[in-house]
Amino acid sequence: MCGIAGFLLRNGEANAADVRAMTDVIRHRGPDDEGIYTDGPCGIGMRRLSIIDLSTGHQPISNEDGSVWVVFNGEIYQYKELREELINRGHQFRTNSDTETIVHLYEEKASQ
Repeated sequence: MCGIAGFLLRNGEANAADVRAMTDVIRHRGPDDEGIYTDGPCGIGMRRLSIIDLSTGHQPISNEDGSVWVVFNGEIYQYKELREELINRGHQFRTNSDTETIVHLYEEKASQ
């Protein structure tokens, strides 16, 4: 089972070393991959146990312009159908991961 970690600081900038320290503690949750992203006061990280999209499912994953980021531990069963609908509405995907569907769905819902 994968593991995710993150924090939001009230003051200051997130440090990648702090996120890495958190993901190191949960290494046993996902030996296949590690990902870290920081932006301003926010830091997110993950340890991955590869199930779907073994080669391109690296997380955190962003949308096309890097304005929306996500780490996710779960499975979206209908992601192929959702992905097709999003592609038909102009979204571009870089992976075959179900996780990438989340950022594009968020963009759709946030713009309504």
